[in-house]
Amino acid sequence: MSAVDRRPHLVVVGSGVAGLTAALEAATSHRVTLLTKADLDQSNTRYAQGGIAVVHTAEDSVAAHVRDTLVAGAGLSDVGAVEVLCGEGPDAVLAMLGRGVGFDRLGSAGHFTGAAASGPGDGAERGTEGTAAPAALRPGDGAVHDPWAGLAHGLEAAHSAARILHAGGDATGAAIVSALLARLTASPVVVRARTTVGDLLVEDGVVVGVRLLDGEELRADAVLLATGGAGQLYPFTTNPAVATADGVALALRAGAVVSDLEMYQFHPTSLDAPGSFLVSEAVRGEGAVLRDADGYRFMTDVHPDAELAPRDVVARGIATQMARHPGRPVVLDATALGSAFLARRFPTIDAACRRLGFDWGREPIPVTPAAHYAMGGVRTDGWGRTSLPGLLAVGEVACTGLHGANRLASNSLLEGAVFATRAVRGLRDGAPAEPWDAGWAEPAPFTVTERPDAVLPTRADLQQLLWRSAGLVRDRAGLEEAADVLAGWRSPEATDAKSAEDANLVLVGRALVAAATARTESRGSHHRRDFPSPDSTQAVHRSLVLDEAPAGRGGHPARRRPASEPTVGLADRFRPAPVARSPR
Repeated sequence: MSAVDRRPHLVVVGSGVAGLTAALEAATSHRVTLLTKADLDQSNTRYAQGGIAVVHTAEDSVAAHVRDTLVAGAGLSDVGAVEVLCGEGPDAVLAMLGRGVGFDRLGSAGHFTGAAASGPGDGAERGTEGTAAPAALRPGDGAVHDPWAGLAHGLEAAHSAARILHAGGDATGAAIVSALLARLTASPVVVRARTTVGDLLVEDGVVVGVRLLDGEELRADAVLLATGGAGQLYPFTTNPAVATADGVALALRAGAVVSDLEMYQFHPTSLDAPGSFLVSEAVRGEGAVLRDADGYRFMTDVHPDAELAPRDVVARGIATQMARHPGRPVVLDATALGSAFLARRFPTIDAACRRLGFDWGREPIPVTPAAHYAMGGVRTDGWGRTSLPGLLAVGEVACTGLHGANRLASNSLLEGAVFATRAVRGLRDGAPAEPWDAGWAEPAPFTVTERPDAVLPTRADLQQLLWRSAGLVRDRAGLEEAADVLAGWRSPEATDAKSAEDANLVLVGRALVAAATARTESRGSHHRRDFPSPDSTQAVHRSLVLDEAPAGRGGHPARRRPASEPTVGLADRFRPAPVARSPR
């Protein structure tokens, strides 16, 4: 057996920033197989416009980035995870630069090379408090050895400083994917595209590999889920068609703990047109404003930061105006920025607007909220470890508690890079146990109920039900109706990739409704009409574990927890005994 064959085998599922970063990081110490169900470049990452948030100027500070993230998280962010993200973010972005990601830079005249510089409202006048950026991050004399010199940076909603890096103006995700794929091609990583994972292989409580949809089994020393989000739970989403909650469903069926599934972010500004095309937060950061049907700038009445308030606030503000003026759209007015600036700074959005018949440099464009990002997911610690030995999760599929009840704009790409790097480092070098945090509740058992006369739903049925009952605004009546309807549906049998996706969506949809029903308060993205205020006693992360699964998909047995087996929490898996959260 060759030396390379004796290295531990890591299976990575997913090809966005988290999966690609993990595969590249692990390639020097592991045999790596990367699986992706579609083409290699298809992921949420590819469609990310807004950018990547990172402290890289002397005017900014890690403390300020931490504070902004905690404020957006509405009292539910895990402080340790936030500190990891913001503190290790600069190294993760430097690694991206080293792998060829071409972030936009300023020319001698103060303009983007390849895009426009920050214009109105670039935030340069907004100082930050707290510790300054580390000396290593402070701009040098502009010499070639300083990788931060000349990087253009912009402002986005709920950030106190202009710290957002972009590539190609509004094509940041595509630029990151392109660069990382180029490195992947030159690496020893084995890539299997158009390959659907049906289930995780679990033996004696340990994940030992994956079972593909066709029944093939791939054994591995560890499996890392980086499958992205779940936007296809809803009929209106900024996510691509591949975002079908696959990783969360795989983990649930295997018996892993999931957390915060009720926390789903709705982006305030998607085009009110077929496809729900995302209009980046950065547009509002540059100075665009929201107006109601009468032309009134209403967000100034909603929040002190107006259009730059946290996403959940802006999304509900738009929804309120739409309810007050049925049939009349809310519009995003970017006309003050001018057609030339918009075309340079936001070429992707500009092209989409024109393709749909909008001249946004001359007239406001209709916008509406759309499902965008899952703050919840497979519960992990700060090293990507889940409650099941052998299983890791990073990126949007994971829940470290970082985003709390509402993700801060442009933290998601950074999260994928930072936590993928940490997960591999933990695998390679070992990672310390982390103290159990009292902000995490023990997981509650979640049982799938299907009535004997259950029928097979369509994906559209599920999407409309969740949009109506578990969307931007929820209440007890709607959630109980959703649970009743879901009990009358049976899970699709996975006979092909599409039905496998549908089965995953139905399972995660059920879990989302259960989680939303249990949280009887409003916090961040989770808003209840019947409980419109936050409840300090519920400022904890809620977790679920599948108590008993329906029949396995594709003819494979699903996990069933014996009645004698306790519902174990993460403290029993990779943490020492619980301790109270230290005051910060």
